[in-house]
Amino acid sequence: DGAFPEEGAAGEGEAADGAEGRGGRRRRGKRRRAPWDGSRSPWEEGAAREERSEQKTSDPEARAREICLRLLTGSPRTRAQLAEALKRKGIPDDVAEGVLGRFADVGLIDDAAFAQAWVQSRHAGRGLARRALAAELRQRGVDQETVSEAVEALDSEQEEARARELVERKLRSTRGVDPVKRTRRLVGMLARKGYSSGLAYRVVKEVLEAEGDDVPEGDWGAGDTP
Repeated sequence: DGAFPEEGAAGEGEAADGAEGRGGRRRRGKRRRAPWDGSRSPWEEGAAREERSEQKTSDPEARAREICLRLLTGSPRTRAQLAEALKRKGIPDDVAEGVLGRFADVGLIDDAAFAQAWVQSRHAGRGLARRALAAELRQRGVDQETVSEAVEALDSEQEEARARELVERKLRSTRGVDPVKRTRRLVGMLARKGYSSGLAYRVVKEVLEAEGDDVPEGDWGAGDTP
């Protein structure tokens, strides 16, 4: 798109200089394009083009469809996220509701499917517990009933097994640390991922004892975690 200098431009300039020396007549090479000045990245240029395209569409409903399709092409979105995006773009509320309703009817918006995929992905990838997953879904505008159905797909045994994996993975980096600090660090890591203090302490205690480390007694609730 002209944002970057063309390859081979330096060589063409040298060839032209050589031709001038030999024949006394300068041969004009290809005109160089101005180098990219760093003011905008290619991604920003693309976003600006999309913005101009949206502005050219005078029909609010057509604009709303275009905005939703572009966002959904990038990644799945909840209905609330799309509604907020349309509001920021100045789409009237009644037009937005009509477009979002039609998108939901044909399955392009499905908060239940979004929530289920979110729970499975974030639990497997980040090790988040049900409490943290529920909070993330609520932040994205998913209603409480849908949130509850999605997080209930994870049972207590799955949560405990994932918590144990997280602690075992962290053990090596905590070896040699004072037992009290080590326990706090491991319990705090699980607490930040949404595990209850009771489950976190029990899992940490079992893993450390299996390793042969002494686990100090104490109240390892939220107030004791770093």
